[in-house]
Formats: sequence, C-alpha cells, structure tokens
Amino acid sequence: MFHLNDMLFAITADQGGWELFKNSLLPMIKGGIKYTIPLTLISFVAGLILALLTAIMRLSKSSIVRTPAIVYVSAIRGTPLLVQLFIVFYGLPSLNITIDPFPSAIIAFSLNVGAYASEIIRASIISISKGQWEAAYTIGMTQNTALRRIILPQATRVSIPPLSNTFISLVKDTSLASLILVTELFRRAQEIAAVTYDFMLIYIEAAILYWIICFLLSIVQQAIEKRLERYTAT
Repeated sequence: MFHLNDMLFAITADQGGWELFKNSLLPMIKGGIKYTIPLTLISFVAGLILALLTAIMRLSKSSIVRTPAIVYVSAIRGTPLLVQLFIVFYGLPSLNITIDPFPSAIIAFSLNVGAYASEIIRASIISISKGQWEAAYTIGMTQNTALRRIILPQATRVSIPPLSNTFISLVKDTSLASLILVTELFRRAQEIAAVTYDFMLIYIEAAILYWIICFLLSIVQQAIEKRLERYTAT
C-alpha cells in the first residue's frame, strides 16, 4: 500500500476504474490549489511588473536603456521554457546558488511571462494614437505623467485579451514545474500513475482538471472583455 504524504486515504495498485478516479481526484485538486494556482498567480503578477518595466525600456530613445530589454526579450523568447526552468533549478547550484523548487519555478515563469507580456504591452502602448500624447502635452503634462494618466489606462484595455490568453497558457505551462520536483497538479498525477500503472486514466483526469480551470478562466476573461467594451468609443 502506498500513501501520498498529504492524502487522506491510500491509493493502491489494485484499484481501477471509477474507484481510482474518485480516490485520485482529491490529491490532484489539492496539488492544484496548493501549488498550481499560487504558482500561476505569483508568476503572472511578477511577470506583469517585469513586462511593464521592459516595455517602457524598449520604448526609450536611449540605446543604453533599450538594448538590455531587447536582449532579455530575445533570449527568453528564443529558448524553451523547460530549459529556463532547468537553468534556474539545476544550473545555478553550480554557481553556489541553490533555490528551492517552488521559488525556482516562480523565477523561471516570471521571466518567461515578462518577456512575452512586454511585447503585448509595448504593442498596446504603440497602438494609442499620437494625438493622445499631443493632447496631454498641450495641458502641461510631462511625458511620464501622460504615460501614467492617459496612455497606460487606454493601453490596458487593449492589452487585456492577449494578456488573459497569456495567463491561461501559464496555467498549463505550470505542469512543467513537475520536472523540478514541484508537487503541483501534474506531479501528483505522475505519482499516482507510478503506483497504479493506469497512466491513461490518471493523465486524462489531470487533463480534465486543467481543462476545467482554463474554461473557468476563459469565462472570467469574456466577462472582463464585455465590461471593457462599455468604455470603447463607437
């Protein structure tokens, strides 16, 4: 008999079908609540902060400010997320920098989100007409004030749909954290499948849970977009 460390019951190899489905549901849900959802939220918020900073740096007229942002975005977009995870968790210890699995995942996912979201934010800022800048300048606003009070609020409305898609994709990408020992939803599925050998049922169950989470998030996304349409000029 095999006991997962935070299970309220045991899952055994002789279970199958509906019994296995029911017994494996709780530990996977707990893995999602304890690790998948917090990992997604923390990484996305940190990634957005980094993305905003990067987007503003890329829009700078100074090459000294702009170049590091360009290199960062190019490096992250040009390498696989899995490789980035492995560099943070397995690579940094060779430099005497050891980080636990969960913080390692947050760092890697935040850097990844920051690069991709920065391009979304940058494109949203560029999409705002120059007339908005000129109008702000005519009433005495500085460039920073115009950006903060006039441009960014409008750019936010434009960027919500693609950023929402990035958030939903991040939920699915967190499954890669299982490879650096984060016991999130998919890691729980792997542990259960290793005991029961019923890989098809367990992995389908995990897929269904990811699907449900993403479906609920898509409903929230549609509600936000519908609400923002009220402020769109016609």
